[in-house]
Amino acid sequence: MNAGEIFVAGKWQAPASGETYRPINPANEEALSEVGKGDERDIDAAVAAARKAFDSGPWPKMSAHERGRIVWRLGDLITKNLDEMAKLESLCTGKTMFDSGKVEIPFAADVFRYFAGWATKIHGDTLAIRPGAFTFTLRQPVGVVGAIVPWNFPFLLSSWKLAPALAAGNTIVLKPASQTPLTALKFAELCAEAGLPEGVVNVVTGPGGKVGMAMVRDPRVDKIAFTGSTEVGKQIMREAAGTLKRLSLELGGKSPNIVFADADMEAAVKGALTGIFYNKGEVCAAGSRLFLESSIHDQFMSKLTDRVKGLTVGDPMDKATRMGPVVSKAQMETVLSYIESGKQEGAKLVAGGARASVGNGKGYFIQPTIFDEVRNTMKIAREEIFGPVLSVIPFKSLDEGLAEGNNTTYGLAAAVWTRDVAKAMRAAQSIRAGTVWVNAYNLFDAALPFGGFKESGFGREMGAAGLEHYTEVKTVWVDLS
Repeated sequence: MNAGEIFVAGKWQAPASGETYRPINPANEEALSEVGKGDERDIDAAVAAARKAFDSGPWPKMSAHERGRIVWRLGDLITKNLDEMAKLESLCTGKTMFDSGKVEIPFAADVFRYFAGWATKIHGDTLAIRPGAFTFTLRQPVGVVGAIVPWNFPFLLSSWKLAPALAAGNTIVLKPASQTPLTALKFAELCAEAGLPEGVVNVVTGPGGKVGMAMVRDPRVDKIAFTGSTEVGKQIMREAAGTLKRLSLELGGKSPNIVFADADMEAAVKGALTGIFYNKGEVCAAGSRLFLESSIHDQFMSKLTDRVKGLTVGDPMDKATRMGPVVSKAQMETVLSYIESGKQEGAKLVAGGARASVGNGKGYFIQPTIFDEVRNTMKIAREEIFGPVLSVIPFKSLDEGLAEGNNTTYGLAAAVWTRDVAKAMRAAQSIRAGTVWVNAYNLFDAALPFGGFKESGFGREMGAAGLEHYTEVKTVWVDLS
């Protein structure tokens, strides 16, 4: 990883502008390593390299066994470099070292190993439809993939795109978020070490408005895989229409976490905390709306607020820390403005509600915040805050809980807590969301598809369903008459 450079066609090089910038460590507001400030000219070079690698390079023509071996090798190299990658991730994002080193980077390695196994299992079908004809389908790579990833899970969400794209034989231009580029640049090093041919993976850092949108507009790019806000997702759809490129969009969420009176209360309290305060609430699937059946409301809230007091906010490098800073000053100000909105609209603040004081007062720390007596029409219940702010909404019946849970423009995830299997199954079928957890929250596996309904986007990542987005189906008809 060379300071101030981007990775194009297997080589480190200065961006066309010659300019660099330094991401900010959100825990202490100090500048990190120099990073290249790419622009449209760098995307032009990276896409040209990816196009050449796909059209005339060895990668798509390589045997599936060999391609799978290299993708598996990437998983092993991520594990080998786990400590460094976890530190880079935490320095940029403010997430705890536990989250980076014990959960997210290991999960990313597993994603590469999972899709490495798929490389030899991508196949078409033989369809005996009529005499005198041999008809079959082929599954082939889609081509050049532009991957645009956000700052909340920079490398994990990159792996969800990189691994299936590579296993299927595509080439890639990766655009990490400008706030959190360091693990993407480290991964470029690993690509060279794993034996990927030049141009198969290219990494261009810089502002999304220039770098990301240049990729969306480029007719040589066959597919865009994007994770980010719904607003930007809509903009990408508009821009991609000019070239009709394929899209998969994993966008925002305002996920309902619905607790029924017959739930295991201790487990549900723990799940509510995990659902909103994991990664400081900077989670697209965060359980930011907690629906409590009225008969258990007071008891549940007593336990929940007690548990919140035990969440240590502090330096993400400290093992005792359970919640680090939000990613940037701008994000901190956004979250604090939502907290102020909740107060003004009459929600009852029962925990947090302000900037957290840590150490010397530096860093973008926010207290874990809970609002009770929230109406589903309030701004804090309607809009994605992307921070450690929980809205608690009471309900009286199964039908009301499900209706209010679905009363949102989003549909990424949800959870229900109950000991009644029939109730759980009815809820799982009724909630319009791409993932529904039952008696759990924020559990993922590389084999399980993840994605949204409604304004949470379309397409899936991970699992066999995720792999399909990186292939094209071709029909072949051979006339034997």
